[in-house]
Amino acid sequence: MNQAGLLKTRSVALLVFILLSFQSVRAQPRKELVKINIAPDRADWIYKVGERVRFNVSVLRYGNPLTDIEIRYVLKPEKMDPVREATIELKRSETMINGGTMKQPGFLRCWVYLSIDGVEYSDYATAAFSPELIKPVTELPDDFSSFWSRAIEENSKIPMDVRMTLLPERCTEKVDVYHVSLQNYNERSRIYGILARPRKPGKYPAILNVPGAGIRPYYGDIGMAEAGIITLQIGIHGIPVTLDPGVYNDLRYGALNNYWNMNLDDKDKYYYKRVYLGCVRAVDFLVSLDEYDGSNLAVTGGSQGGALSIITAGLDKRIKYLAALYPALSDVSGYKEGRAGGWPHMFHPGDSSNYVDAKFETVKYYDVVNFARQVSQEGWYSWGYNDNVCPPTSMHAAYNDIDATKELHIFQDTGHWTYPEQQKMRKQWLLEKLK
Repeated sequence: MNQAGLLKTRSVALLVFILLSFQSVRAQPRKELVKINIAPDRADWIYKVGERVRFNVSVLRYGNPLTDIEIRYVLKPEKMDPVREATIELKRSETMINGGTMKQPGFLRCWVYLSIDGVEYSDYATAAFSPELIKPVTELPDDFSSFWSRAIEENSKIPMDVRMTLLPERCTEKVDVYHVSLQNYNERSRIYGILARPRKPGKYPAILNVPGAGIRPYYGDIGMAEAGIITLQIGIHGIPVTLDPGVYNDLRYGALNNYWNMNLDDKDKYYYKRVYLGCVRAVDFLVSLDEYDGSNLAVTGGSQGGALSIITAGLDKRIKYLAALYPALSDVSGYKEGRAGGWPHMFHPGDSSNYVDAKFETVKYYDVVNFARQVSQEGWYSWGYNDNVCPPTSMHAAYNDIDATKELHIFQDTGHWTYPEQQKMRKQWLLEKLK
């Protein structure tokens, strides 16, 4: 490639990175003119079943408290109907809302709303009631292990047919970066990803980065590779991960719209079967590399990627460590028992079209809970009680059934996002375990 072509390629890559970074930032909490401060009256936000919670509330504008305003509050278990709502006058700089209690382990959420100058503002906080006692609704099928053992064995007979393309514009002084394609599931399906490999000759640990939900390009984990770890960041949809962003938008709103519901009534054809087997195939590839140290292998991701981290560890004992942020796909049938289920909420009461026995049967083979029951590896986990995408009830249901060395780091007020300190903690944990 000539110099002009290389500069053009780098410019395009930089533009895509900026656009994706902007999209990522939009998922973070946004600043508003009026800020509602709300929190349970215990620092850890945790109560025992039967104990009463009170929510501290104040409203600020330009950092100063507002008084003599009307606020409305709604109390409800996450994703469920309200148990109480009322309107009160905020006479002083702060007030206390009596949240009552819960009779079963779970989470009680208090929403606060107010309108100022024609603009409505809202925020919420979530109290945990004996979260360590939450039990999953999802049942383990008798043939769960044999179903997946057979699927993995059949998939292993398919040659990987590895294809690697160097991406010079993404390489650094210390790291070579490749677009990787592997044959997976059948001879017409492939899995794609970005491999970042230290240039210095030697043997290195490895990390498999599994993705959150959606359809997008990927850029690889160059930072960890520069720290001396082989990294492979994969996509799950069987399409190259270096295409023009417009292609992914077309698929997101077209052929792959609501992919998590595709063939949900057939456990052998459900969309995620190829995905889960693709994660194992990615492990096949990593352990085949001459540079791999043969022992230290981790998997990590957030949301759908948090789910895939637990799933991959449950399926493949070559994984030694896992680090999962707010895992999706956890106890998804919880709604059937009148409580919050995990993303993608296919059984939420508002979508009765999925209330079919065959679909409830299929998800038993794909729910994170049943893979968590297979996990024996050491794990690091983290989420927040304010997550409205992956409800904490669903995540605790999976976590509580893991019988392995594990540590859970709760950042109480986080929703479906993370603090930089949280990400730093995850990275440091992986580095300490792998190096």
